[in-house]
Amino acid sequence: MDIFNESPTQQEKFRLAANKLLNHCFVLKKKEDTRNDYLFIVQHRDMFSAYFDLLGYRIDINETQGVAGLVNLHGTGRFRLKKIESIILLILRLLYVEKRKELSLNEEVIVLSDEIQQKYSMLKLESKPSLDKTTLRDALKLFRRFNLVALIDRDVTLSDARILTYPSILFAVPNENINQIYEAINNKLESYTMGGESTDHEEIDAD
Repeated sequence: MDIFNESPTQQEKFRLAANKLLNHCFVLKKKEDTRNDYLFIVQHRDMFSAYFDLLGYRIDINETQGVAGLVNLHGTGRFRLKKIESIILLILRLLYVEKRKELSLNEEVIVLSDEIQQKYSMLKLESKPSLDKTTLRDALKLFRRFNLVALIDRDVTLSDARILTYPSILFAVPNENINQIYEAINNKLESYTMGGESTDHEEIDAD
């Protein structure tokens, strides 16, 4: 592989960026601690593609959104979410799409904890009619691990707590465009409301 012919410095940059992809699934241009890794991946995409192809992954780069992510070609490497975590993730995607329409591409999407609670309350789920603070806090910490969100305020359970939502949330489950994502999320949330999707766990692409 070409990486073996690179300088030790370049090899170290490759190692760091590759490990961030494997550990966090997404590397972002807008995120300060992954920006340099993202730029390095874009500049050396052929090298990364060849490497991850050997491991059974495809690397996807969306330069418009500034997101690089991994997709396992063999259906493994999927993180199992609890049903309530899946619901919160879908709500975050829905809020991201709604807010993104009103902002320029360079503006950050900030979601409030209360907005998540309001969307959840609209579902009127009999099994769990209200979203408790512990569940919300744990879910947001999990999504932070995969570079889907950043927690701006320390106590995310406060109604005005701000959650920076990254464009990577659009790629956790791929769709062709924002309108399809919006429709898919609404349909998914309706299925929960009507009592569908009754399994306790679901899976998303993650490593």
